[in-house]
Amino acid sequence: LPSPRCPVPMSFLFEMMKLGLANLRRHMLRSILTALGIILGVAAVIAMVSIGEGSKREALAQLERLGAKNIIVRSQKPPESQQQQGGQQRSFMLRYGLTRQTFNVLKENFPALEQVVPVKAVGSQVLRGDRKATSQAFGTTPQLAEVANLTVARGRYLTQADLDEQALVCVLGHEVARQFFPFDDPLNSTIRIDRTILRVVGVLAPVGLSGGAGAALIGRDLNLDIHLPITTATSVFGDRIFRSESGSRQAMEVEITEAYLVAPTRDDVMGYAGLIRRVLESRHPGMKDITMIVPYELLESARKSALTWNLVLGFIAGISLLVGGIGIMNIMLASVTERTREIGIRRALGATRRHITWQFLIETGVLSAIGGLIGVGLGVGGSVVLGWGVPRLHRMPVIGEFFGADLTMPTQVTGWSIGLAFAVAAATGLIFGIYPALKAAKQDPIVALRHD
Repeated sequence: LPSPRCPVPMSFLFEMMKLGLANLRRHMLRSILTALGIILGVAAVIAMVSIGEGSKREALAQLERLGAKNIIVRSQKPPESQQQQGGQQRSFMLRYGLTRQTFNVLKENFPALEQVVPVKAVGSQVLRGDRKATSQAFGTTPQLAEVANLTVARGRYLTQADLDEQALVCVLGHEVARQFFPFDDPLNSTIRIDRTILRVVGVLAPVGLSGGAGAALIGRDLNLDIHLPITTATSVFGDRIFRSESGSRQAMEVEITEAYLVAPTRDDVMGYAGLIRRVLESRHPGMKDITMIVPYELLESARKSALTWNLVLGFIAGISLLVGGIGIMNIMLASVTERTREIGIRRALGATRRHITWQFLIETGVLSAIGGLIGVGLGVGGSVVLGWGVPRLHRMPVIGEFFGADLTMPTQVTGWSIGLAFAVAAATGLIFGIYPALKAAKQDPIVALRHD
């Protein structure tokens, strides 16, 4: 044993660790049950944080695709018009939304904006052969591909020449191309929007906004969009849109459906958003027929919400660690009683109270560290399995019918969650092992030697 006057040497610590491991092996089942709270606590912390982090990153990625420097102004049907869909009001012409005059005012008053891109909805139906769908055709300019982060998978996007010539061409979204051309090559084929035939010159790559936060903001699946030159949209289709929904025919007159305004830098976004909002409110009092979306603002809000969510999940999972610490303290107190005679023998051979304290603290630390390592393995493995397995649940027999094909559970294991969970587990074991260690150290050697 080390001298009472000397610091505890490394050899003594290693001996205590070997002794601790021997004691754990001697009572294997009890050790496993004791460490179970730590194991499950660490696994729960890592799994819950990975789920929260995965969901946060997916939401942020979807919002990022909208463009962190973008400010989106959208036309929307006024609330009072939505209440007038029945009875004699079924066929009236509803005029609302962003006008060309307001659009031009925005361009003239904010010349420092990198881009100001209009988007205009046209048509009532898209047809090819016996296939038809409600129109999601939009006239726009070539700059939309850049500001909306669109990628062309095949062919090309719209060009300035298309606008100048008012060309009857279009670019299909990934999903609408798959629906209308399941077996044929869409390039240089034709589709019909109402009575107008358009030639397909390009197909877009899949856009990851078909579900989740991005689709909720845009209000539609971007993979079903069809893009054509805005000059063609204005000259051929005009401003009126006729739609048949639920047995009623709606007639709307919207000059510009959306406008993308791109700030010079991210730091300028919020400043420009405030100025643009003032202009819009002055020209559209109450902004009942238009709305403004600022993805950067939503990014910041999503980050704050994700942080709060992670803290809540971590706190809930931390309760398991607390329960595990209480279990360790309970077992170590029982161990002190069982090993009273051993403590007396050690004290008789020259061990001090400090040495006895170290002995029990090291055993507790070894137990909690092993539990923490097992918990890390379970947490990481569980996160990977959840991320991989949940999207495949719909393929399983019997239970597959209860899950949709679009069900996902994105997970992202982070290094800080592993380190934090393991550190908290080790600290929990040591903290809850202090009282049993001190109680063991305070044993009277003579009384301990006489203990059976």
